[in-house]
Amino acid sequence: MTVDEKNDLFYVCALIEFIARETTNKRGDIVRAIGERGLRKQLRDAGVNHCLSFEQVSDEVIEAYDIKNGNFDTISDCKYSVPSFLDIGKLYSIMIIDCAEPGNEVEELIQIFQSFISDEISDFSTDLYYQNPDYLEWSYREGRLLE
Repeated sequence: MTVDEKNDLFYVCALIEFIARETTNKRGDIVRAIGERGLRKQLRDAGVNHCLSFEQVSDEVIEAYDIKNGNFDTISDCKYSVPSFLDIGKLYSIMIIDCAEPGNEVEELIQIFQSFISDEISDFSTDLYYQNPDYLEWSYREGRLLE
């Protein structure tokens, strides 16, 4: 991937995290709502959308894909410092780049966001996010949290 493609992937991952927090949905639900075609569009539009606020782009995506509010709130009752949506977006983009076959980044994005690891990372009442990124990646690859 080029540097620009990596930046666009990071942006879209952060946008998914932002929308999920705004709508209290699981990250996989956001990915399902947008769909593969919509994700490809978001990646193409990322270069322009970088210039806009996440709030504006989020509102547009929520409206365009009719994303309803959910009940997956992992922030309100969190006792610890919650990582920013940008931090989480960066983590996802690194995992996608590391796990995807070249050219299959969108497919890997969908798989990672819809896997068990996404809900685990989103549980901010644990310290899982702060674990070594390799641990998270290999847990994802194995389909379970490694001991």
